[in-house]
Amino acid sequence: MTLSKTAAALFKPFEGGRLKLANRIVMAPMTRCFSPGGVPGPNVAGYYRRRAENGVGLIITEGTVINHPAAEADQGVPHFYGEEALEGWARVVREVHEAGGKIAPQIWHTGTARSREKFPDSNVDPVGPSGLSLTGEPVSAPLTVEEIAGLVQAYAQAAADAKRLGFDAVEIHGAHGYLIDQFFWEVTNKRTDKYGGDMVDRTSFAVEVIEAVRAAVGPEFPIIFRFSQWKPVNYGAKLAVNPEELDRFLAPLSAAGVDIFHASTRRFWEPEFEGSDLNLAGWTRKLTGKPAITVGSVGLDSVFTSLFEEGKGGEPAGIGNLVERLERDEFDLVAVGRALLSDPAWAAKIRDERIEELKPFTQEALSTLS
Repeated sequence: MTLSKTAAALFKPFEGGRLKLANRIVMAPMTRCFSPGGVPGPNVAGYYRRRAENGVGLIITEGTVINHPAAEADQGVPHFYGEEALEGWARVVREVHEAGGKIAPQIWHTGTARSREKFPDSNVDPVGPSGLSLTGEPVSAPLTVEEIAGLVQAYAQAAADAKRLGFDAVEIHGAHGYLIDQFFWEVTNKRTDKYGGDMVDRTSFAVEVIEAVRAAVGPEFPIIFRFSQWKPVNYGAKLAVNPEELDRFLAPLSAAGVDIFHASTRRFWEPEFEGSDLNLAGWTRKLTGKPAITVGSVGLDSVFTSLFEEGKGGEPAGIGNLVERLERDEFDLVAVGRALLSDPAWAAKIRDERIEELKPFTQEALSTLS
């Protein structure tokens, strides 16, 4: 495999959305479940430090759960609350900063994606806007207005703690069929109050979260917001079927205080709408005027589901198309997931054109904190 185009554009400094980075490479958030009891240990700190040492401009951590009893969907997912867990994250920040990197936690709540089977000793039910699973099945009572207010404050507290611990930004997870996305999606949001209704009305919960986070961190702390069209049960799902709808969807989120949008797709090279080559990040940047992060099979020749569906990981792939899009300002930053999961030195190898040293993504990468 050879690079079809120089990677220089990836290593230009970035300044925007109140964030300054040495280059355009972002480590994508990837849930690892290596934090027993929700506490990230020294091994987690070392895991992130290795990526910073090898030239990643911004690390976005794995999903970290806010302070709510039903927030996590798996054992071992790190908490972003409680003295011991926050001390663990303070260690992570120190390690990354000592290595010259920058880091943001991704804060989330998994909503009705929480599985009772994974928590057999817990009597905590999953929660969601209408209590519906991603397939529309009822799994719990709808959230009350009072419960929603408590969730908003839990997000705000997590963001405030991120700033206090020295993180460089915070990312709010609003994608992939988790709680905030369940408010966005008409399949899981059947509410008739201010949190339901048409596409714009269904952004109300997210708007309140973003506004509360902004109030908690102040005007200068960068807020990243991750969203997706696709859902785990429907890769072809669309919140917005055309640019006009996407504009209506993004506008209230942007106005609420988002600095950078992280547009999650499975393949970065695929156009989002007919009649244009722009991907989701490209349309997001064009419509909001704010910096956008692209993501989706960067540096590999297959999508992430191939490992589970076909037993195949992914071989290193060229980045010529990616660089061309970056050079014409389709997006501003590039999130790299599995390639960085399997190879801590991916960014350094791309920078130094050590292409023959790039590692494939394999099953083993999921079972270690390399």
